[in-house]
Amino acid sequence: MNHTLEADSIELAFDGRKILSSIYLKCETGKITGLLGRNGQGKTCLMKIIYGSLPCEKSVRFDQVAHPAAYKRPELLRYLPQFNFIPKQLSLKRIFADFELDYTAFEKVFPGFSSTHKTAVGNLSGGEQRLVALYVILKSKSRFVMLDEPFTHLTPIQIEKAKQLILEEKNHKGILVTDHIYQPIVDICDNLYVLANGKTHLTKSIKDIETLGYARI
Repeated sequence: MNHTLEADSIELAFDGRKILSSIYLKCETGKITGLLGRNGQGKTCLMKIIYGSLPCEKSVRFDQVAHPAAYKRPELLRYLPQFNFIPKQLSLKRIFADFELDYTAFEKVFPGFSSTHKTAVGNLSGGEQRLVALYVILKSKSRFVMLDEPFTHLTPIQIEKAKQLILEEKNHKGILVTDHIYQPIVDICDNLYVLANGKTHLTKSIKDIETLGYARI
């Protein structure tokens, strides 16, 4: 059965400046939905609004049922923020246990983490911390996940592995992803929105990205 996450009727302003208005976004299980936009257009704000951690006028629905505070329902939605949210003192073993995930499966994908399950996450490099956070959110038991700049601090090889992970996991959930490195998003997404002038635009072709002033392809 396919499931849907929809967000619309969103109005957000700061100090009298309208950031988001007349938004509509739809994410479906079995698909990767990309979200692109220049810095300051409100991509992170939109994700926080959907998650429920940024209050504003909105409608957020899962299978047509409103859930304004989705952060209280991790079985419906998990969110990977831009920052490393995992406490630095926790060991990898503890983190994977908390998310009810098998560490050996992680080691098979990323052999560089072999025999490091007792290591505190704060002792890892920035890229390694990002891979761990991305993996546990992506593999968590949730119907949808939102990934805010998952490729931050990753090497080109790590980005390719991360892309493959996201592609594999879309068979189990719906994925909404944004990143300032736009090419990996274009490579993996099934649907692509561009956020410009406070509104979302569902693109029909890659040329639309250039037409909307986001980037030259």
